[in-house]
Amino acid sequence: MTACIHRSCTQVLEFESNHNYTKFCRSDYPDQLSCKPISNIPTTHKHQEEEEEEEEDLWLKMKDEAKSDVDQEPILSSYYFSLILSHSSLESALANHIAMKLSNSSLPSATLYDLFMGVLTEDQEIVKAAKDDLKAVKERDPACISYVHCFLNFKGFLACQSHRIAHNLWLQDRKILALLIQNRVSEVFALDIHPGARIGSGVMLDHATGVVIGETAVIGDNVSILHNVTLGGTGKSGGDRHPKIGDGVLIGAGTCVLGNIRIGDGAKIGAGSVVLKDVPARTTAVGNPAKLVGGKQNPVKLDKIPSFTMDHVQHVNGWSDYVI
Repeated sequence: MTACIHRSCTQVLEFESNHNYTKFCRSDYPDQLSCKPISNIPTTHKHQEEEEEEEEDLWLKMKDEAKSDVDQEPILSSYYFSLILSHSSLESALANHIAMKLSNSSLPSATLYDLFMGVLTEDQEIVKAAKDDLKAVKERDPACISYVHCFLNFKGFLACQSHRIAHNLWLQDRKILALLIQNRVSEVFALDIHPGARIGSGVMLDHATGVVIGETAVIGDNVSILHNVTLGGTGKSGGDRHPKIGDGVLIGAGTCVLGNIRIGDGAKIGAGSVVLKDVPARTTAVGNPAKLVGGKQNPVKLDKIPSFTMDHVQHVNGWSDYVI
């Protein structure tokens, strides 16, 4: 996702987070469903320099973590050297790691590395999004012990970065290659993201097994999606037929969101829900079929960004009296 172009036509949504307030901007235009958090849009050259230093610090931090891991487990020294310590940049390490994962006997890792490295070098937005994804996982998942742990072992992260490369190729009309990457991601990581789908930054696919995301789906920034989630269509008709997920949304495990519907910014979808209609911003939808907590006329409004808090049970008593 890119920053809003129509600055004069934006709405500002405020959510109380754990640290004061976080602001999101959203365009009034229906085809621009999400955009970068206002706080992340660089306004001066100084801010750009600070961002570059922070991103460089992340890669250096990962190399320090790798060295620490090797000190603890010397048997892994060759593994960490080949995947982290021998590389001069995150994009080189990422291209190599994904190439190794997706390669097979008829698709050599060297060929994939050259392809992936070319895409990452030309499109630095993918690299920036990958760094935002790493930070998102580290901040939201208590099972993530380090950035390098996520980079090496979290298939949701690796599948998302593979998709970003496939999406870049899809937009260049290199669709055969893009679909090949989609297929290999499905085989290796057990989730299926069509290369036409658009995914923002700061995204966490937690566990990720069984996630399915359709061709015309759009996922905003700072979204958290758990395993076995489907963002699918409702039939065999073509065209724009998949869900649009706003910024800051949390989608619980086993959820199906079907059709060209909108999940508003900062909304939360409870685990196991089937969502067939729009969900307003900052509300909670639960059930099969999904219903708004508090009712359609006066739904309970969330005061925190659910994808950040990862709170799956807030307001559950307002939806059902049946609690074990």
